[in-house]
Amino acid sequence: MRKIILATLVLFALSSCKKETQKTDANTKPSDSLSTTEKTGSESNAFVSPEISSEKLGQYLAKNNDTLYVTNFFATWCGPCMKEIPHFKNKMAELKGKPVKFTFINLDEKSDWSGAVKKFADENGLAHNIVLLDGKKLDHTFFAKNFKQWDGGSIPFTYMRKGNTTDEFLGMMTEETLNAKIASLLK
Repeated sequence: MRKIILATLVLFALSSCKKETQKTDANTKPSDSLSTTEKTGSESNAFVSPEISSEKLGQYLAKNNDTLYVTNFFATWCGPCMKEIPHFKNKMAELKGKPVKFTFINLDEKSDWSGAVKKFADENGLAHNIVLLDGKKLDHTFFAKNFKQWDGGSIPFTYMRKGNTTDEFLGMMTEETLNAKIASLLK
């Protein structure tokens, strides 16, 4: 019963974010993300972002090494999420070749993965940085185990980790805030 209530709350919170689309520049295609496998040959244009389980995502979020992991939870229908994506893309281009990995965890409904999510990924050159997560499979223990601040109630949410140092940001991040947070973790 608790899982049903939590899933309902997560879905309600996610649906409260107004639907909005925004096209951004698709000139950069960084390859640093959660383990993804690119298809070869004529199928490479039809790249589909991989799905990840909550257990595997928890392991990824706990990585403890010299790489800075910037993980953003978003949905294509979330206006604030779409407004902050260009800031992440700018930072990705700036830090290309550095030990920084950007991953975007998509929380759209499964029925939107091959449509709206794929279109967004293609238009923004982020297909290799997006990982699909079925939010219906998340429960309160996932949030309590992996985050200090986020309970899954709203997005966007950004989690950063380098070594033992973490940073969490709930809500839309300005470019200045993103730059400052990343700079402080790269010191």
